[in-house]
Amino acid sequence: MARTRVRITPLLALSFSTALLLTATGCGGESDTSSSSSDADAAGKGTGPVVVATTSWEGAFAKAAGAEDVTVIVPESVQHAPDYDPKPSDLAAVADADFVLYAPFEPYAEKFKEAAGGDAELVEVNLDNDADKAKAEVTRLGKMFGTEDTAAEWITSFDTEYGKLQKDLKSAWPDGKAPTVVAQVFSAWSAKLARAEVVGTYGPEAVTAKQLSDLSKKKPRLVLDNVHMTTGTVLPDSGARQVGIVNYPDKDLDLLTVYKNAATTLEKAMNAS
Repeated sequence: MARTRVRITPLLALSFSTALLLTATGCGGESDTSSSSSDADAAGKGTGPVVVATTSWEGAFAKAAGAEDVTVIVPESVQHAPDYDPKPSDLAAVADADFVLYAPFEPYAEKFKEAAGGDAELVEVNLDNDADKAKAEVTRLGKMFGTEDTAAEWITSFDTEYGKLQKDLKSAWPDGKAPTVVAQVFSAWSAKLARAEVVGTYGPEAVTAKQLSDLSKKKPRLVLDNVHMTTGTVLPDSGARQVGIVNYPDKDLDLLTVYKNAATTLEKAMNAS
């Protein structure tokens, strides 16, 4: 098994000649916690799998499961990850991995399979932030990585925080009643977090005229849109407040932060006049 190197920076336009000089640059406004491969190697602390994840979403699942050396291919700045066109340097990173994590809906998955050759284990990840499904995936990956204890610890902390978020959101219900919502299918997990009443779903295809009419008749208080696949205002003139739900973690690959951010967004939306 390859030695542990903490490296979670997306590989953006990295050439073979500069790979060893890589320093973390990041794509967001948060402070960068990455270290160079040479620094981490010199430390020589512990062993663990080298994981390459196509996006920060897969990467966050890997980190929650206990992986420490996680490289993310698609830059954080790419809002719709399937649109990304892998570079030769991306494929080179795949070749050095012990595990390559990808989602079946990503069009570049086949390229990564070819680049991995026979050394890396290809793992198809179920990208769903539904709490039960997320915990099951973290458990599965922990078993693959040999980090079951770390995965179990994460799940324990997740359950505690998730329960607190649900309690806080219930306290924020308007007039003490669960809000009625329409949710994009990949944002339905956030409705479950808020214990909202889902009166309809849409997507991933664009909303048709009939769907628009049917959903509007449900008179939802909120529309939980998917910011990564948004098609604009979903129910115009319905009176429903549209809320953008983010599925992908930031470059720190903290999956729990996705739930915390969603809870903050939902609480504000429920209490907006």
